[in-house]
Formats: sequence, C-alpha cells, structure tokens
Amino acid sequence: MRYRHADVALAVKRLQHRHHRALSQALQPLGLSLVQWDTLRHLANHPDASLHDLAVLTFQTDQSFGTLAARMVDRGLIERVPGPGRAVRHRLTEKGAELRAAGQELVDVVVKTSLSRLSAAQLNELGALLDVALEEDPA
Repeated sequence: MRYRHADVALAVKRLQHRHHRALSQALQPLGLSLVQWDTLRHLANHPDASLHDLAVLTFQTDQSFGTLAARMVDRGLIERVPGPGRAVRHRLTEKGAELRAAGQELVDVVVKTSLSRLSAAQLNELGALLDVALEEDPA
C-alpha cells in the first residue's frame, strides 16, 4: 500500500487520540489528568522550570498553564520557588513525585499494550522515522 502524507498524518493523530483516551482513563484513579501527569513528568526531567517552559512542554498556553499550575500548587503536587530576578520556578513536591512515579507505571502499560503488535525492529524504525519527521527545518 502506498501512503499519502495526509493518510500518515491522520494515522499519527488517531494513535495519539487513542493514547490520550486510554492514558486519561488509566490516570483517573490517581486523581490526575493527563496534562497534570505530563507536568509532573516534565518537572522531574526539568527541575526549576519556568511557567512558560512548562507551558511549551505540555502544549498549553501560558495562561492556561498558569491556571493548571495554581491548581497543582493547591493540591500540593508542585511548588513555586523564587528564581533569578522576578522569575518563578517550579518543583515537584514529595507527593507530586510519588504520583508521577505511580502514573509512569500506568503510562508504561498503556503505551506498551498499544504498540505491542510492533516487533522491536519495527518499534525502533518507527521511532527513527518520527525523529526524522520531527527534525527542525534548517531554514
């Protein structure tokens, strides 16, 4: 079968939508939305990230992420700490770190199950092809 660009783009979107639904359902017993877990994951990898950095990493606007961050601070999942100048940085709390780890176990099961029909070689090839497609244009 010969795939057109639009067919591949739609398949990627459908897989992403399937993952979003399944991950949201899996994280629900922890009291986390997917974007909240994603925030915890990114803060684990980027401690002291700014609100703007976290908004970019989680595909949110600064304004919508600010609202989300405030709710997560209120729940004791993250904390705001002073940065250089007037900057505010964010860090995981102990509770946030525990929920991130518990969520990671659930996320791993969902994604592994979703991609289980691919052999190890196919999974590596798909990852490499997506890396190529996601490369920034040099222009």
